Amino acid sequence: MIQLDLKSRKSIYEQIMDGFKELISRGVLHAGDKLPSVRELSRTLTVNPNTIQKAYRQLEADRYIYTVSGLGCFVAEKPEAPDLSKAAAIYESIEDSVRQLRYLGVTEEEIRSRLEDIACRKGEKG
Repeated sequence: MIQLDLKSRKSIYEQIMDGFKELISRGVLHAGDKLPSVRELSRTLTVNPNTIQKAYRQLEADRYIYTVSGLGCFVAEKPEAPDLSKAAAIYESIEDSVRQLRYLGVTEEEIRSRLEDIACRKGEKG
């Protein structure tokens, strides 16, 4: 399900969030699917329950999931229209990353090819 990299510079809760976002975007998890309880996922990943709760709270704030009191967390419906302000922030982040890649000496063609691979990828990670 979700793999954690303890050597990563990314925090554990961000890795958990990214894992669920990946599972949702790849279609492994569908709208209405129930997520593991905080306690259950905490045991599975051997992570503090507060870390799981923080990831779930942020996923809910980002509208990837929703909570039903007494029943748990569920995958939310995909939005009908894109959130243009969030999309703009992500595009800005991509632009910054491209600038950094250019600085590192990566060619325009390599960047373009990799972005195209990422954009067209469906079903596999990485």
